[in-house]
Amino acid sequence: MSSKVVHFDRIGIVTLSKNKRSKNIKISVKPNKKVLVSFPFFVSAREATAFVLKSEDWIKSQQEKFETKRNRIDENTVIETRQHKVLFSKDEKTDVEIKGNTVAIRVRDFEDENTQLLIENVLTEIYRMEAKLLLPKRLSDIALQCGFKYNKVTIRNNKRNWGSCSAKNNISLNLQMMKLPEKLIDYILLHELVHTEIKNHSSKFWERMNQLTNNEARELSRQVKKFSTYTI
Repeated sequence: MSSKVVHFDRIGIVTLSKNKRSKNIKISVKPNKKVLVSFPFFVSAREATAFVLKSEDWIKSQQEKFETKRNRIDENTVIETRQHKVLFSKDEKTDVEIKGNTVAIRVRDFEDENTQLLIENVLTEIYRMEAKLLLPKRLSDIALQCGFKYNKVTIRNNKRNWGSCSAKNNISLNLQMMKLPEKLIDYILLHELVHTEIKNHSSKFWERMNQLTNNEARELSRQVKKFSTYTI
């Protein structure tokens, strides 16, 4: 694998790497805002660079999300999930301690890339645990109340959407939903349940949603869009 470092005015340093296992061009943005690009041997560095230029808006948005995360998390931060309290502090060594429903994360440097990954991984696992415990039961309750039937439900960590419903009425829910207010969680669950009957976002779909939300469907949808599917 060979690498080339390129500087872009908007997004900074980008490392381009040929990889024999790559089947297409892949861009990843790290918590420290570094950009790594891997691409197949049949793709030239010039083509990979052109692809990065086309993707600058997306890359910049990811870097800004990580910047927001760093600004939010420090030794004074307290995150309260539905069942846990997460405390942060500085210490000589980085570790995680769990006592009951309290999770204490001690780190040496909040700006360190590995620290950011640790924090994200711990929060993801907390949300995953809570999502598996709470979301399937709530989905079942709403389905029963509103007369919907679905096949099975899975919990995933999806960066693209809050939920989905397959052609076979299998519902997938994003564990990041646990960051949302209960009203918005219920909206997303209802949204996917309506998709068991209507597989698109036609006017018929929104009419059905409005029937079930007292004509608040569009407003609830706008509120959901204010939240990020990323962990922090």
